Amino acid sequence: QVQFVESGGGLVQPGGSLRLSCAASGMIFSSYVMAWYRQTPGKQREWVARISREGYKYYYADSVKGRFTISRDNAKNTMYLQMNNLKPEDTAVYFCASYDGTYWGQGTQVTVSS
Repeated sequence: QVQFVESGGGLVQPGGSLRLSCAASGMIFSSYVMAWYRQTPGKQREWVARISREGYKYYYADSVKGRFTISRDNAKNTMYLQMNNLKPEDTAVYFCASYDGTYWGQGTQVTVSS
């Protein structure tokens, strides 16, 4: 059974940083392009970033480019999202997923507020 478990969310002040983790199990993690998405109430789920199977290619939404960094450690079956210079508009539930949309985590709340 494939499972993604996100962690690292929380409350942070504007300008602060958080690091999200996504631990995968039940799958050959290195076989999947992985991604982070986010969603706020009343809005569609938004793609944030994705990373290639080997971790050498990554792409970001314009809204987070230059502030967020996606990475992965295939030996640990884990993906990360380092979020710096956070803004109130980054407040959302963040989900990790296989980029093809087959598998999703349960999400972790990130709240940016003073």
